Amino acid sequence: MVKLLEMKVKAVTLDQGGGFLVLLVDQAETKVLPIAIGPFEAQSIALVLQGGASPRPLTHDLLKSICEKLGGTLKKIVITNIIESTFYAELYLEYQGEELILDSRPSDAIALALRWEAAIYMAPRLVEFTYDYQDIIADDQKKEDLH
Repeated sequence: MVKLLEMKVKAVTLDQGGGFLVLLVDQAETKVLPIAIGPFEAQSIALVLQGGASPRPLTHDLLKSICEKLGGTLKKIVITNIIESTFYAELYLEYQGEELILDSRPSDAIALALRWEAAIYMAPRLVEFTYDYQDIIADDQKKEDLH
């Protein structure tokens, strides 16, 4: 069995082109996996990271409520693969004593994991798509020094 790498959400940020990225870091915060996400998913993830709440349920809140009402629990998510610059993920739900594995976009899986406080994992083969955390911090500090 392949040992998955546990990750956590470090931040939601903008890339150089103005698109949104969610930054996943390993537990030691040595590696960063940036994943491009849409603006609605960025808002949904950032809202939880900031400890906020929407006055009305967002899609991810609704999905969590539906799962809870039906007796399901999100146990973990796994970022499984990348194909042609698109990341893939799976949701691991427990329902009536069975484990259900559902295909998901990583952004939706992450938004749900944050709401459930579920573990976030990455397949080890995706390490080659990570960046060294210290390099990213150093680059950010250089940019701030220029301003």
